[in-house]
Amino acid sequence: MASSSGEKPYRIYRGGRTKGKVPSLGRPEKPPPRARTERDGRSNYRGPGPKATARRPRRIRWSREIAIALVLIIVFFIVWAALGYLTFRGGVSEANKRLPVAAQRALAPDQGSLMSNPTSILLLGTDHSLAASRAGDRHSDSITLLHTDPTRGRLYYLSIPRDLRVEIPGYGAAKINTAFQVGGPRLAARAVSTYTDIPVNHLVVVNFGEFRDLIDKIGGIDVVVPGRILSKFDCPYGTEARCARWPGWRFAPGKQHLNGSRALIYSRVRKNLLNPSESDITRGERNQQVLQALMGKLAGFDTFMRMPWIGGDLMKPLATDLSANQFVALGWAKFRAHHTLHCRLGGTSTGGDITPSEDNAKVILMVLGKSAPQPPAPTGDTYPPGCIS
Repeated sequence: MASSSGEKPYRIYRGGRTKGKVPSLGRPEKPPPRARTERDGRSNYRGPGPKATARRPRRIRWSREIAIALVLIIVFFIVWAALGYLTFRGGVSEANKRLPVAAQRALAPDQGSLMSNPTSILLLGTDHSLAASRAGDRHSDSITLLHTDPTRGRLYYLSIPRDLRVEIPGYGAAKINTAFQVGGPRLAARAVSTYTDIPVNHLVVVNFGEFRDLIDKIGGIDVVVPGRILSKFDCPYGTEARCARWPGWRFAPGKQHLNGSRALIYSRVRKNLLNPSESDITRGERNQQVLQALMGKLAGFDTFMRMPWIGGDLMKPLATDLSANQFVALGWAKFRAHHTLHCRLGGTSTGGDITPSEDNAKVILMVLGKSAPQPPAPTGDTYPPGCIS
């Protein structure tokens, strides 16, 4: 009999029908969890659609990483060099102001860039004696003419003895260092140019009092001392009794690392008690040695890394007409030079003066590249002129 709602009181199953209420089915028991190692084909099923592939381990692209690192390093050095150059340019600008305008007008113009054309630079070291009696003197104790020859890849250092007797324009015959005392750097440049017949294109005046501080700022310099030195030249004490007990300046032979004070003393030693043959000519050679060591240190990597901090201080001992770009060009010419020659003028000692040797003209031709360099020849001169590597 059907119910009033029209629903049948039974359901049909395969096994027949059952009267009355249909019994409810209980919840099926969950099967025990399977071990993760079991795979029945359904555990990794991700549904319809393209199947995900297994992710491969990321491979480091070393070429890309190295390229990025190189670019960052290059950018760093460019920025660092720019900062150092700006600091250095400020110091050069101050050094240009310290050179009198009259001295700049006396210089011969360049024939082109210092990178590719020869130029001559007169280096004057002002008097730096420690003795109080000479504190007010205006002597050029060191006179060196630096001649560059980029086409041959050579640098020439021509040392001129300060006691060499020459004709000073407008003054007469006298020691060549008298030119700086009576007419400053302008007359000194004219005297050197007149005697050597080499046009002086640029001028650098070095104040050796501050030169000492410059060497300390760059960490000192290395020089090779050819032999033992003992000298009591320029006693640093004020009384004769104290100077008599003072043992003197001493330098051992071989490679030596010198701070500013020691480098200054080394370049000044004129009389060596252990080698009486040494003289003012020998001191000129030591001056060249110190200047070359300084130039090499200034062009070094360590100085480059410290340039943003010390760039302005590098020029404090100098008065010059060289611009910052010309200093850079000069450094490049030195870097490219594969041969450095040390030359000197000489003559015969006549008391306090040195009468020029006739062979000085030959040395000047060597410096200009018009003659093969020759070492000092054994002549009758007290100080024979010549060139050595």
